[in-house]
Order: sequence, then C-alpha cells, then structure tokens
Amino acid sequence: MILDPWHYLPVLAKKPGALRNGVPFQGWELPPALARLRRKLGTGDEADRRFVRVLSAVLTDGLEAVEAAIREALDAGAASDDVILNILARRREPPRPLTIATSDARALPPTDRRPRPL
Repeated sequence: MILDPWHYLPVLAKKPGALRNGVPFQGWELPPALARLRRKLGTGDEADRRFVRVLSAVLTDGLEAVEAAIREALDAGAASDDVILNILARRREPPRPLTIATSDARALPPTDRRPRPL
C-alpha cells in the first residue's frame, strides 16, 4: 500500500498527533527546508502542532513559497511557526482596492491647493 502524505494534509491539520503515529507519515521524506524546521522544532505535541501549522500553509501558499519562508526564518535564527506564517503573509499580494465608477455629474470640482490666510 502506497500512501501520499500530502493528500492527508487537511486531516493532519485537525489531528496533528497523526504526524508521529499516522501510517501515511511514517518514513515521510520531507523537502530539505521542512526537514530542517522539523528538527529545529523538536518533538512532542506542541512541536507537532507548530509544524503542522506550517505544513498547512502549503495548501494555500504552495510548497515553494513555504520552503522559501522557512529558509528565510531559519537563516534569521527564528525556528517559529509564527515567524514563518508572518513571512508568508507579507509576501502575498495585497488585495486590489475596489474601483467605484461615478458619473461626471458627481465628480468633485478641482480645488485650489493654495493655503488660505488666517
């Protein structure tokens, strides 16, 4: 039986303990940056939860972006899920402002930008 651990990532987000005990995750060959982060975070329930938070970002940001954020955080000496997720959030393109179409009749007249005397 061959199981793809990436397929089970949404389940892992709900049950982080499965990272240590789940059949799909036994012998999982992680990409280098993820493996390095896993070692830095250590073992235990809290370490699993923190690592799974970063793994879950792969679903929204993609593996390449997550690996780059991990490398940046580790190079800065910060092996933290919060730091990595913050890096990812900063790299996302900001939402475009909404454009509101108005008629010329509602447009404001040009203003004189000279300061008024007191």
